Amino acid sequence: MSEQPVALVMGASRGIGRQVAIDLSRNGYAVMLAAKTTSDANRTVPFPPDPNSSQSTISTVEREIHEAGGRAAAVAVDVRDATQIQRAVDETVRIFGHLDVLIYNSGAIWWSSVENTPLKRFRLMQQINPEGLYATVQAALPHFAKNDWKGRIVVVSPPIYSRFFRGKTAYAMGKVGMSVLVKGLAVDFTRQGRNEMAVMSIWPASSIESAATQHNKVADESFRKDLRKPTIFSDAIVQMLRAPPSVVNGLLDTDEDFLRRYCGITDFSKYAVVPGSVPRRIMPAEFPVLEVAEQEDEGQRMDSTKLRAKI
Repeated sequence: MSEQPVALVMGASRGIGRQVAIDLSRNGYAVMLAAKTTSDANRTVPFPPDPNSSQSTISTVEREIHEAGGRAAAVAVDVRDATQIQRAVDETVRIFGHLDVLIYNSGAIWWSSVENTPLKRFRLMQQINPEGLYATVQAALPHFAKNDWKGRIVVVSPPIYSRFFRGKTAYAMGKVGMSVLVKGLAVDFTRQGRNEMAVMSIWPASSIESAATQHNKVADESFRKDLRKPTIFSDAIVQMLRAPPSVVNGLLDTDEDFLRRYCGITDFSKYAVVPGSVPRRIMPAEFPVLEVAEQEDEGQRMDSTKLRAKI
């Protein structure tokens, strides 16, 4: 079994996901690239393609990593299909021998009012965002168990705060649900004594240049002044993976705040898409503390698995 750490990146074809995969490889990881779209990377001209365009696929990212001297493989997966998710996780272990890091970057987006969000669109977001994450985590946990419960799970979801719900309730329901999974799974790891496991979430403090922001780029060039390069996101993830589990387990944070608080970074100018600009922060300066004073005695906790076994 290779000693090289192995990361599975779900949603690795473009934008943030591509950058995370590239930078994980630069930091010594073997990377399994997973997303729905593949292509013939050898026919892609020019190469490498615009990382935010449809020409950027897991196939071209795999080629980028190989040409830079790294190890990578690619597997096509639609995260709406649990069978495909299971195959992607199993392929990661088959090819690289084990699994150390899972990053869930897959996502669907529709920002509008409840009135203007069709049920079909709502269901799509729930399938790809919280359901896809849940299925991926369940598929990965047995492999973390075989690795003596040593590993990291990184979820692209936000800190929980009220303004996030405004104007995009349907989207927020899924994304906040993903953050709830982070908090709950972190508690599971702690209660079960899995002290080398950690699950955490990360979200951009300022808008990041990606496939999701391309329409703004066309509509208003001045919008670019409020964009940061995706390297701020990948840099923060790399540092999260290096942090002790006790520091990051259950953490809901932003890229900028983590780099400032835990890495001592105060100058973020190198991440500005437009040199000399200061991108507007889209997240609050402070987030609510979710923990509250609770009695130590929780009473008798119900476990549905045990209840069902008695029936």
